[in-house]
Amino acid sequence: MMYYVRPVLGVGAAAVAFAALAISGGGVAVASSDPNVAGQKYSDAQTALSSAGLKPVVESTVGDKKSWPDCVVTHAQKRTVQPPPNSGGSATNQMLVSLNCNADVASATAPGNSAASPEGKAAIAAAASSSSSGG
Repeated sequence: MMYYVRPVLGVGAAAVAFAALAISGGGVAVASSDPNVAGQKYSDAQTALSSAGLKPVVESTVGDKKSWPDCVVTHAQKRTVQPPPNSGGSATNQMLVSLNCNADVASATAPGNSAASPEGKAAIAAAASSSSSGG
């Protein structure tokens, strides 16, 4: 004769875990108020992040054809750095950014976007319009 044992403990533990997760907010950070700086020049992103109370920190760079203020932010991720234990300091909110410092359009001597890519076409069009407008 076989007996069926109900997994009551498993269901109860799952319910407790689910309740704890719901109360804690699930550990998911909601970044709706943080500025989206991907695609902006780093100089513009610095201003937006500082205005939002975040300290911009360059996490990684690709290329070396532009100075950092002219590089394009390709990724941004918020991080909170806790103060050292027993220091009495407060946490620091940072935004880690990745920068693309390649040329706008690739050439024989400089890496960059392909002239056939959407980014390359946009850069070529922007350069043409700025040169025709006298800028």
